[in-house]
Parts: sequence; structure tokens; C-alpha cells
Amino acid sequence: MWGEARLHVVTGKGGTGKTTVAAALALSLARGGRRTLLCEVEDRQGIAQLFDVAPLPYLERRIAMAAGGGEVHALAVEPKAALLEYLDLFYHLGRAGKVLEKLGAIDFATTIAPGLRDVLLTGKVYEAVRRREGGRTIYDAVVLDAPPTGRVARFLNVNDEVAELAKVGPIRNQADSIMTLLRSGLTVVHLVTVLEEMPVQETQDAAAELVAAGLTVGAVVVNMMRPPELAPKQLAAAAKGALREREIVGGLEAVGLAGRGGTAASRAARLSRLATALAAQGRDHALRVQLEAGQLELVQALGRPVCQLPALAGGVDLGGLYALADILADQGLSGRGPA
Repeated sequence: MWGEARLHVVTGKGGTGKTTVAAALALSLARGGRRTLLCEVEDRQGIAQLFDVAPLPYLERRIAMAAGGGEVHALAVEPKAALLEYLDLFYHLGRAGKVLEKLGAIDFATTIAPGLRDVLLTGKVYEAVRRREGGRTIYDAVVLDAPPTGRVARFLNVNDEVAELAKVGPIRNQADSIMTLLRSGLTVVHLVTVLEEMPVQETQDAAAELVAAGLTVGAVVVNMMRPPELAPKQLAAAAKGALREREIVGGLEAVGLAGRGGTAASRAARLSRLATALAAQGRDHALRVQLEAGQLELVQALGRPVCQLPALAGGVDLGGLYALADILADQGLSGRGPA
């Protein structure tokens, strides 16, 4: 799936688990002896926490091995360091840049101009995608844990605005080169959502904005899915509040939950109360399943491949990340072997 793509941008509404999905995707794309770079740009150190490693510096380093001998490297892109690198690369201001940093000019520039900050962040990712050594690219794929859906289109499109301002020179050339990469077949933007109304609506809006900006929408990853706890016939009855208390009590008795203390009448009363509570929970669960089914239809209507990841009991640890990577690979989001 998207065999040509080398930059995989991952975005989603806050709380949907986009960083987890980005990390699992990096592991999946590294399968078969490939090398991936996982980048974060929000200064949250989410990648370090997921992989249980020390906070990431502005320095690429290996943080995990993937199936088949692949490697996952990671980088926390920091705007100030990226600006110093940019000044040195394009204007040869290495020593002068350090002086500017001491004077506070670097902090001022990256704080007062959020557009400049995004230019620097996307520029560093662009450099990592294109970097070569020995006649081949350093990384087979780069995964970017991008800002949330509410601002991802503007974040990725910021270099278009820069190109309008800078008509000539290295800044214009850099901006044009970045947008060429982002709008080419080498880049796809994957959207992460959960089956709730607000995240799905933001996913729909982001997909439309990305397409309007000339960017390619990849897969929609539905995260933290929970399977129905009842059979379809029971779900339909539960949604209508039609689960029979007598049947629930019979089920409780069949599994030995009738209890032994007290009189027969008191045991029956306890079972009745428990059955009533379970019927209410069953109705809530059935209505939730119906809501999620409707939201899934809206996601599928976007016309993009849909990947589904389960909710992991107890949260996501390193083993869980590898499990999610396997699921993404099974659904088509994986490396194809050494490039």
C-alpha cells in the first residue's frame, strides 16, 4: 500500500492515540530489514515515553528493532536547534548563530513567528527524507507524528505561504522544494480517529482540507476499537431495553452467581437487582455499538483505506506497540523488504 511513499505523516484529534499509531507504523514500515525515522515536532517527548527510553535530544538515534532486522530511529525536532542548523547550512553562520543564540535572538524568532517555527520543523523532516549516503537514501521511510487534525493542513502548507513572501533566494527555493515533496507521491497523510462524533467530524474536515491543499490522504486508522460484548440479536434487544430479567437471572444462576448466603427470597432479590443493573449496562453498551457503527460508516465514506486497531487492555506498553505494528502490517501498512 502506497509503495512509493517515503514520508508518512500521522495526524489525529487529541486523545485518539496518534503518537501511538505513528510509533506502531514506524515499527511496521521497518519490517524486513528496512530503516525508518520516527519524528515528533510538538515537544512532548511522547515517543520516548512509548518506547521507554530517555528523552530524545535533537539527534537521531536508534530506539527499537523491528521484525526481520529492521531499525527504528527517532528524532525530536526542536525549532531553535533547527534554526541554528538552517543558518549554518544556507548562510554559513555557524559561529554567528551561536552569538545570536546567546543574545536571545533565536528564541525570539522561533517564539514570535509560529509560521517560521513550522517552516523549520517541516524543513528538518524534508532533509531527513532526502538525505543520502553511499548512493542511497539513509532512511527507507520517515514517519512524522504531526500536529493534530485541527491545524495539520496549515502546518504542512506553511511553505506555500513562505514562497509567496520570498520571491527569490534560498528561502524560496527551500520552500518550493518542501512543497514539491509534500505534494508528490512520496508523501501520504494518515488520519487517526476513534469512533466518536467529534474526532470523526475532525477527520472528515481534515481530509477535505488536505485534498484542497493538494496533499494525499493515506489510510484512516480507527484506533482503540472494542468488540461487541453481546451477540447481534441480544444487542438489538438491549438497545430497545428489551432484555428479559428472567433470562439474565437464569444466566447468573447457571454460572454460579446466585450466592449462598441468606434466605431464598433475599438471594432472589439480590439477583433481581443485579439483573436490572446488567440490563441497563447492556442497553448503554448496545447504544454505544450502534453509535460506533454509524461513525464507522462515515469514516468508510471518505473513500480511503481503513485500518482498525483494537483497544489494548491495560494501555500501551512496548509489547503492545509491536502487536499494533503487526496488525498494521497485516492490513497493508508495512515495509516491503530492503529497498
